[in-house]
Amino acid sequence: MQNQLLPEEPQYENHLPLAARMRPRTLTDFCGQQHILSPGRPLYQAIEGGVPHSMILWGPPGTGKTTLARLVAARTSSDFISLSAVLGGIKDIREAVIAARENRTARNIGTILFVDEVHRFNKAQQDAFLPHIEDGTIVFIGATTENPGMELNNALLSRARTYVLKPLDDEAIEILVRRALDDHDRGLGAHRLRISDGAVQSLTLIADGDARRALNFLEIASDLVMPGGEEGGLIDENIVAMASQASLRRFDKGGDQFYEQISALHKAVRGSSPDGALYWMVRMLDGGCDPLYIARRLVRIASEDIGNADPRAISLALDAWTVYERLGSPEGELALAQTVLYLACAPKSNATYEAFVSARDAVERTGSLEVPLHLRNASSRLTRDLGFGRDYRYAHDEQQAYAAGENYLPEKLADARFYSPRDSGLEAKIREKLEHLSRLDRNSPVQRYPNSRGRP
Repeated sequence: MQNQLLPEEPQYENHLPLAARMRPRTLTDFCGQQHILSPGRPLYQAIEGGVPHSMILWGPPGTGKTTLARLVAARTSSDFISLSAVLGGIKDIREAVIAARENRTARNIGTILFVDEVHRFNKAQQDAFLPHIEDGTIVFIGATTENPGMELNNALLSRARTYVLKPLDDEAIEILVRRALDDHDRGLGAHRLRISDGAVQSLTLIADGDARRALNFLEIASDLVMPGGEEGGLIDENIVAMASQASLRRFDKGGDQFYEQISALHKAVRGSSPDGALYWMVRMLDGGCDPLYIARRLVRIASEDIGNADPRAISLALDAWTVYERLGSPEGELALAQTVLYLACAPKSNATYEAFVSARDAVERTGSLEVPLHLRNASSRLTRDLGFGRDYRYAHDEQQAYAAGENYLPEKLADARFYSPRDSGLEAKIREKLEHLSRLDRNSPVQRYPNSRGRP
């Protein structure tokens, strides 16, 4: 693939952040994303052939979405117009389209319209691009950190190919760090700074796959070893630690990574993996997640995935919530860890969850069925005359304290069964008891709804 310089940008003045100054200007300099930029891949072929197409670039911050869009424009000799969905609106879209039409008619060149954080545009704003993509006025490139399938209109997605960008690996981050230290024109090369291997590893760790983050911390570290502009200093691990000040790893509260990690935690508990569950909980805490959010989710998990297989699980989850509220961090986090491990090791059953969903569906399907007369409370003479409570059987007066053959559902739902305990933990005992009661029902000479099939 041939090198192609980026379109004209502001001069790389010293006051610009290092990450902006070091933005790759050629495809050869672009680090990472080989899964979409290797020979034979669709994006590579489109760029190499000089025929760009509309696309959505989906990936975490600092993985090269903006740079890649600029390189596509440069390689295809297109004008590059950039919009931010955070600040822009319909007016900005219209102005960009007017400029794109002038490019096509007056200059005979194409236009790459790049929209950063495109998921922040509403439906009407997203729809505004459609006719101009259709007629070729613009080649649309949207960048997003959120799942396009959830955040973007289907009409827009159908007109643009989605490419997933991955966090940069350690090797790519190290290349970028050392390149910035060696570059005399745009980087820190003129200052003759040295860096230890340990410091590079530290920068790679705190970068967490984000190139911009790595270069920002490198720039801060360079300032710390050059007080007053002194040159030739050594950036070591202590300097990097001071620069980062225990900065949290990438964690977008409310974004895709947030939900991906809580999903991983939930599934690790459900899958009885204490190590996996503990790892994802610590990852979320390390990323800045509110521990009380985790506590709330653990209560939900205890009910949904363990239920009556171990009723102690929900109590322990609630206790951990209370402990954290009383002790705070970091002491309270140990209670959350204890709970995560217990839930992961506990017997599992989703019978409660499925019973609830089944009962809810039945209510939605059958509407407001009347309470059977025998279950109504005869609180007055009138209600007694109307038959309220008639033939009600007081279970405590029956053999085994069970009114065999009785039914406590509306007649229309006489055969409905919502709860099916699993053969797990305490629910195995519950299942045995319910099976015993079902046999009593089937053998009882008294049947509340004799035309029903009775308990299975």
